Amino acid sequence: MRNSLAPLVRRATVGALALAGIWAPSGALAVTPTAPPSPEAGRVAFAQRYHALQHGGIVRAANVSISCRTPQEARGFAPAAARSCPAAREGMAGVNGDFDMTYVDVDKDANTYNSSRAEVRLPKNSRVSYARLYWGGNLRVGEQKLPKDNGRVLIAEQGGEYREVLADTVVGHRAAHGADAFQASANVTKMVRESGPGLYTVAQVNVAKGKSKAGAWGGWTLVVAYENAKSPLRHLAVWDGFDALKSGTAQEVRLPGLRFPKNAGGRAGLVTYDGDRGAKGDSLTLTTTDVRSAPAPRRTTVTALTNAGNPRDDVLNSTISEPGKVQSQRVPAYSGTLGYDSDVFNLKPGLRHGGDHLAFRLVSQRDAAWTGVLFVAVDAKQ
Repeated sequence: MRNSLAPLVRRATVGALALAGIWAPSGALAVTPTAPPSPEAGRVAFAQRYHALQHGGIVRAANVSISCRTPQEARGFAPAAARSCPAAREGMAGVNGDFDMTYVDVDKDANTYNSSRAEVRLPKNSRVSYARLYWGGNLRVGEQKLPKDNGRVLIAEQGGEYREVLADTVVGHRAAHGADAFQASANVTKMVRESGPGLYTVAQVNVAKGKSKAGAWGGWTLVVAYENAKSPLRHLAVWDGFDALKSGTAQEVRLPGLRFPKNAGGRAGLVTYDGDRGAKGDSLTLTTTDVRSAPAPRRTTVTALTNAGNPRDDVLNSTISEPGKVQSQRVPAYSGTLGYDSDVFNLKPGLRHGGDHLAFRLVSQRDAAWTGVLFVAVDAKQ
């Protein structure tokens, strides 16, 4: 049996960490957090966590920690909600607040109460330059989970034993919309660099099960930036924060000072919590601007981001998705993730005119949701 590694971080930092740093179009940096503000701060604005200009890209692995209870899991008691659970998992309309929610647990380990797997897929001969694990959920449903456990999870690479990970950033807990929400994260670059691609298992995410109007939800996303000599030169950035996105409000993240050519390629990933499938009015738009064209009229292009799993008017729809027909492996691979979104979008339609400024705007018209992570990889102008 492989020896357990020491915790990746000595202890969890409780409270909301404000992240320092602005976009810089060259070099690579893992931004150092400043001192934490009050643990009960109303919101944590998005700020840059990592950036680089290098040949490479960003990939992610993600999965849920909790899902609806089926009739079999309900031990013979099969109300209408339980009977509709399989359909909701397959992607039919379903709201987590309508279900009795229970843990996903795939590892057959009696010492863990939730666990799920997802694949880190890297191009051949890639080197991991940065990796961060994010996890979060709702602590208040049919039960109230203690926030003291927010900053600890277990992770195992394919074929390996669990290692304990302690967060270097714990955001929350945030009581709003009838929920008690949190997000935590840790730098796991060393582990992922040594372990490489494959299926990763994450266990013991601190989420509450049961049924309530707010609903249970929770999951994890592993964001991995990599270098690869055969990949295009790209701007890479990871931003994070934590904020309750109320109905009719918007969250905007601006990335100035990076130059990208006409018809550049690019992808962006977004992690949010408690979005409901079918609650239309949620949108994610990309605005590109060529500031250097001044004093001539600036060219601005606004593009609604969408993919096969995310309609343009229902982006917060409980999915884990990415562009292309070949999707990364997940266990379980539910199409409907009931309150957890980790989606990747193709930016190419919005980059057709080139420019040097990106802005992402997320709007919710109906859902009460939390925003947690944004990562971007865009071809650079050489």
